[in-house]
Formats: sequence, structure tokens, C-alpha cells
Amino acid sequence: MTDSDFQKKFAKLPERLKGLETLAGNLWWSWHTEARMLFKNIDRQLWKENRHNPVKMLGEVSAELLEKAAGNPEYLRHYDLVMSKFRRYMEERKCLFMNGGSHSNIKAVAYFSAEYGLHHSLPLYAGGLGFLAGDFLKECSDLHLPLVAVGFMYPKGYVRQRIRADGWQESMEAPLDRDAATISRVTDEKGNQVVVQVPLMDPPLYLTAWRIDIGRITLYLLDTDIEENDPWNRGISSHLYAGDREQRLRQEIVLGIGGSKLLDTLGIVHFVTHLNEGHPAFALLERILRRMEDGLGYDEALEKVRQTSVFTTHTPVPAGHDVFSYELIEKYLAPYWKAFGITREEFFNLGLHPEEPQAGFNMTAFALRLCEYRNGVSKKHGEVARRMWKSLWPDLAEEEIPIDYVTNGVHVPFWVEPKMALLFNRYLGPNWLNEQDDPSVWELVEDIPDDELWRTHFWMKLKLIHFIREKTRQRWIQECSTQYCPIAFGGLLDPTVLTIGFARRFATYKRADLILQDLERLKKLVGNRWRPIQVIFAGKAHPADDPGKSILQRIYNFARDPEMAGRIAFVEDYDEQLGQYMVHGVDVWLNNPIPPLEASGTSGMKAALNGVPQCSVADVWWLEGYNGSNGWSFGERDVSGNRNAADAAELYDLLEKEIIPRYYDASSRGIPTAWVRIMKNTIKSAGARFSARRMVKEYIDKFYTRALNGNLKGTKLNDG
Repeated sequence: MTDSDFQKKFAKLPERLKGLETLAGNLWWSWHTEARMLFKNIDRQLWKENRHNPVKMLGEVSAELLEKAAGNPEYLRHYDLVMSKFRRYMEERKCLFMNGGSHSNIKAVAYFSAEYGLHHSLPLYAGGLGFLAGDFLKECSDLHLPLVAVGFMYPKGYVRQRIRADGWQESMEAPLDRDAATISRVTDEKGNQVVVQVPLMDPPLYLTAWRIDIGRITLYLLDTDIEENDPWNRGISSHLYAGDREQRLRQEIVLGIGGSKLLDTLGIVHFVTHLNEGHPAFALLERILRRMEDGLGYDEALEKVRQTSVFTTHTPVPAGHDVFSYELIEKYLAPYWKAFGITREEFFNLGLHPEEPQAGFNMTAFALRLCEYRNGVSKKHGEVARRMWKSLWPDLAEEEIPIDYVTNGVHVPFWVEPKMALLFNRYLGPNWLNEQDDPSVWELVEDIPDDELWRTHFWMKLKLIHFIREKTRQRWIQECSTQYCPIAFGGLLDPTVLTIGFARRFATYKRADLILQDLERLKKLVGNRWRPIQVIFAGKAHPADDPGKSILQRIYNFARDPEMAGRIAFVEDYDEQLGQYMVHGVDVWLNNPIPPLEASGTSGMKAALNGVPQCSVADVWWLEGYNGSNGWSFGERDVSGNRNAADAAELYDLLEKEIIPRYYDASSRGIPTAWVRIMKNTIKSAGARFSARRMVKEYIDKFYTRALNGNLKGTKLNDG
């Protein structure tokens, strides 16, 4: 949509409520409860039906209801307060570091990522990498960081999940309704859509862009589906993570090189490039070329780019790193080595993995070589990454390999449930969000009365189970089939039962079915008359991952088994909305990947913020987070035989001897005091340490400031 399209869409808004148009056009509303309530209070049912999407809702709501809101003094008081808060937020010129600030076209950092998890109305993500990028941008906005972001539009989205009667996952397209989303076309001064030619591509390749405003941060989404391109080129941006290797390479060329060209075209100057994974690494080629055009030689230009580039790797699994054949690289990127004045072999060597020289051009090896600042996403992952990539620095000891770490964090205002936030407002003080990275603030959790914390948690649990039941009911109505099994989808879940949550991508190494290792033992736990458990599963397997789909199928079919008493549930079509409900409402968060194949894990951090204790293998973020009083850890011992069986046995022991007894040991007032003690310790240990605020500040301190101060000649920087 152009700005005029946007205005036309909201033409029926009364003049007194015109600010709702501005508010709907900025994702700031997604992490401010009072802003969402403005939309909800106009038409609660429509807000629910449109899955909390204000653009879609305002396009469908009746003029009568809008006029009614415009004439309601109480609504207008709320409206004026929210709009005032939004204006103050957007107009504040304080800059975290570097003159220019977030409102200028001069940016400290350009952040590139293949996916962004911002809100469930924008299907631009597949999983944790996207959510991390989304949380990063939200926190950069809150911190006034002068940053611009680049990604892809994906008009056909990722995939919707449909479970067949036999439990097999089917994938359906999830096209993005651009007319009903918080996005707008990027246009020039005359209102024409900006079209950019990707450099050095033959035949010519063109892209246009859309923008999403995330508070003070602008995210540009690239789109090749325009009439200037032939059908094959038009399809480059259609799906997240194209399966065809050549199309995948072309996608990464567009993301990195095309994204850089777009920023140049828009006059956006940046000094540091931050690559979120290897997918956008070709942006470095364009940066080198720009510096050579400014008069530098190749070696000097490469070094200048290296000194101002940051690379974050998220993948400890070798298969997760993109590798392209040398033939494909030559087909598309030969113009670059010719422009650089280097040989074909010299260019190939930039992406060479010394241990697999014949495999092809490795995007992670390329990014590691061309970025001065490199990091894993947890302390453990930093160690794993140094071990994985030691061959790039053969003369250094493993501990000296220049790959640092910044442990991931989550955006606190977005992931804390509003009712829990009200509790924090009351006992942590009205300014707790502004001080969220101060551990002493979270110590005030001790002041929350046990019964208030427990009642708040139980309300969130009821909300989760009601959501699942309603989702199941709607699917039942749509299916109208005797083969459909509402029990397997959670139709019999009981809010009084100890509820374990497992929600993430169904990759085999994440071991979603670990708790199903000993079925007889599990049946005794779910079928216990007085102290039962129930387990809620959710997540998608990659469309090409049949082993992951097989695990999902196995879980679903066990959920159908009458012997499971309706206490095993698989909730279909996992997305950010369901993710929020689950991290808010389950009693225990289960995490059991095979070490060290997970890089960080952020879902557990989100649950912990809401008082949900962890039961996790001793790996990645939990190695940093576990303190003996905020949950349970297992899987630390060396196992010579079947690792899955050993870890499952330890998990069952924890459930039987510690978790279940403590949960059901309630006082005369019905409050499980010992359990609430663990909940408080969980919140205290996670609040500051695993916040996105701490994470972004670490990127600033470790990388951004050093890159800027070392390479901006004559530019005055703040101390920040």
C-alpha cells in the first residue's frame, strides 16, 4: 500500500480518531497493551476474529462502532493518553550512541536477516532465528539505537500446518495479505514505487521494497514479484528458504547485494553491517565494491569492510550452513571477482572450508573471514563455534579462536503477559521496564504475595487451555469428519492438572518425543488418579524434513490413544500467537535437545519471564541460567549406551520424585507454596540476564562501538 492507499483504507475513521491510522501503521502497538486495548475496545469480537491485527480490523469495523467510540468520553481519555505516549516515544531524540540518531538517514548499523518474527499477522518467519531478529529490532527501538534493517517480503509466507487424520503434517501456503498488514510500499518523492536493479546481474534483476515501522526502527522488505522481472526472477522472494539450490543462491544474492543497493538508493548511510546468520553475507561484496569505487584498492577495501562488519552464527549443526557449488557461484558472482581484480580461485578461497575444500562455497566460512567481529549466541555455543571453525585459524589454540559470544535475550514488554505485567507494575515499581536490565529490580519479585502470583498464573493457564479448546472446536466445525480427533488436539485438557509444554521446530535433534521413550511409565504419570500430568506439544517440521514429520506423527498418534486419557495434546499450526499463550500458561517448560546441537534456545527464557520453571537438559542458555532453585536440569552425565533412554529415565525420575510432588503439595488455602517459591526464583534469574536489553547492550559494547570508534575518522561519537 502507498500512503494514499493507507489513508483510503481508513477513510471511515472519524476525525477525532484519525490517530488510530498512525498507530495501526507502526508495530509499536504490538508491545504496548494500552495501545492494543484501543482497538480491542471498539469491537472485541472483531479484534479476536482478526487475530489482533489492527489494520485488518479497522478495515472491517462498522462506521457506527467507530462513531460510538468517538463519542465515548472514557474511550477518548484512553485514546488521548495512548496517542500522547506514542508521540513522546517517537519524538524523543535521545540517541544511544553516535550523532544523528534513529530519525536520521545516517545509521550506525544496518542489520540483515532472512527472517523476522514480529507478530503473527506478518508470516515472515520460520522459527527461533526470526523471533530473535524481531526481538532485537524492538529492543533497538526502545534503546534509540540508530539502526536500519533489511529482509524479505515473502508474499507467499512460510507454511501453515495441517495435520491429516493419520498424523502426517501437510503444508499449506500462508500468503501475506499486504492490504491488511502493518506494511507500506516504499515510494519516491512523486509517489511512485521505488524499483532497484541488483548490481552486476545478467540478465537484469529488479526488486522493489516495502517497509515496516517497528517503533523508531524501519525494516525494509525486498520483493522481486514485479512486472520488470521474468517469472523465475519474480519467484525469488516468494517463499522463505527456497528449496531449490540455485534459487536459494539467487535469494541470498538479492538479500545481501540487492538489500545493500536499496539502502544506497534510499540515501541511507550506515557504518556497520550486522549479518544475522550467513544468508545475507553477500552484502559484504557490495560494501567492498563501494569502497573501491571511492578510490581504495581491493585489499584495503576488504580490510575496511572487515573492520566494520559483525557476523552472528546461530547454527552448531553442520548441515545448517549454506554451501553452494563453485559452478553456481561462478555463474552469478564472476562479475565481482573481475571488478575486484582478483582471480577465480582467490574469490573461491573466501568461502573455502579447509576441512571440506571440494564441498563448495561455504557462506559461514565466507562471513567469518570477512567480519572482524564474530559471535555465537550463548557461552556454550561460542565454545562449539570455536571448535567447529578452528581450521580457519590453524595457528591458534582453540580458546584463542576469535569468535566471541552474546547470549540471546527476549524482548520483555512483548513476551510478558499483560496480567503478569500489571503484577510487576504493582510490586516492582512503575519504572521497572526502564530498569529491566538491573538485577536488583527483579529481586522485588519477592514482595509479590504467593496467592496473587499463583492466581495470575492460573488465570494465564485457563486462558491457554480455553484458546486450545476453541481452536479445536473451530477445526472440528471445519472438518465435519468422523476421522478428525479433537482429543488429540487438546479437547480434554484440564486446567487443574500439572501441564508440561514443549513448543519449537520439530527437528530431530530437539527430541520432541523424548518423554515418550517409556510409554508404560508415561501412562502411569498421565493416568494417575490424584496427581496426573498432561503434556502440550506444538511445532512445525520443515516441509522437506520427513524424519521431523515422523516424530510429529508419532506424538499425534499417541495423543489419540485412549490410554493417554486425553492428556497428551498436539496443537496444530504453531505460530507466534500460540507461542505466547504457551509460554504464559504452562506449568513447566520442557527442553531436551541433543547437546551441543542447540545454539541458545529462547522459548524457555520467555516462559521463565512469566514464572514458568524450566525442566531442561544441561545445555546452551540453561547452562548459564540454572542456579539449582529455578527449575530442574538433567542429561549432564556421560552415557556410553542409549543416550535417549538414559535422559528419558532421568526426566521421569525428576517428574516422579520432585516436580509432581512439589506441584501438588498445596497449603490449606490451595497455594502450592514450594512451587511458587520456584516460580519467583525463575522470574528473578531470567528477568535481567536474559532480556533483549542486556543482549543489545552487549552487541553495542562488544562490537558496534569498537567498530565505529576504530573506523569513523573525524566523526564525533557519544560515550554510550
